[in-house]
Amino acid sequence: MIITFTPNPSVDRTVEVDGLVRGAVLRATATRVDPGGKGVNVSRALAAAGCKTRAVLPSGGSEGLQLGALLEIEGIDVVPVPIDGAIRANVTVVEPDGTTTKLNELGPDISADEAAALVAAVEAAVTGPVDWVACCGSLPRGLADDFYADLVRTLAGSGARVCVDSSGAPLLAALDAGPDLLKPNAEELAEAAGHPIRTLGDAVAAAEALRARGVGAVLASLGADGALLVDADGAHHGEATVLNPRSTVGAGDALLAGFLAGGGAGPHALREALAWGAAAVSLPGSRMPTPADLDHSSVRLHPSVDSNRNLEGQSS
Repeated sequence: MIITFTPNPSVDRTVEVDGLVRGAVLRATATRVDPGGKGVNVSRALAAAGCKTRAVLPSGGSEGLQLGALLEIEGIDVVPVPIDGAIRANVTVVEPDGTTTKLNELGPDISADEAAALVAAVEAAVTGPVDWVACCGSLPRGLADDFYADLVRTLAGSGARVCVDSSGAPLLAALDAGPDLLKPNAEELAEAAGHPIRTLGDAVAAAEALRARGVGAVLASLGADGALLVDADGAHHGEATVLNPRSTVGAGDALLAGFLAGGGAGPHALREALAWGAAAVSLPGSRMPTPADLDHSSVRLHPSVDSNRNLEGQSS
């Protein structure tokens, strides 16, 4: 069982257009509405692959009801925590070459009582054999920057490994709490390490610096440059070919889901991560891949990391 916790979930509307022109009236070529939020997407990808998952999240407003209904359709075990405010409704605009423009709302303002209820719900969800708790996404207003860090410490001794996938101050605060896995993109990795990431060697050095602070392993999504895993056994890098990119929304979440489903450690898990992430890029909107969408033959794991290789792709 893999638990996901998404403190700032959303309902995501994706609109595909022939080209994004500022100030113009555009006609959509396709639209879709999906459950949103990084942890929600991880659970969706896991559920689509037949993996046991439970999604803990706040629920409020008409958007909360809509999100619950959408997740029920996908057969996900949801633990909704009632809040007074409404969860987010986000809009994503996708162009034919896969270029993605996102408009994300701030999300609700969480009270102290609601914050305590969220923590209690996560603790209660970690019952029976739980492999991972994935704490994912931005924090809504009202939650302190060290919310994830405190949650990592709270879950210590629960028997479940804990992953953090966030950015900014919440990510930085979580470093010293000792999460078992950190899942940044290249920009977030650079921010956490405090120096630019221009080459794979820079990325490895940054990941090792985070491990020196107590992080068990770092899985960095590097967009077109693939993904990098740095753990106690060293560094592993790989890529996956995407012939027809549709949308990068949720690709990093699918990558994390594939890694956790693949065992959460080592090259085999990295291979799964790359296959799942590439499949998500090939799908419209924030649709998560099913096993039928995966193409493991497109994945290339390199026998060694080319430290001098420049990173040119955009992070996902």
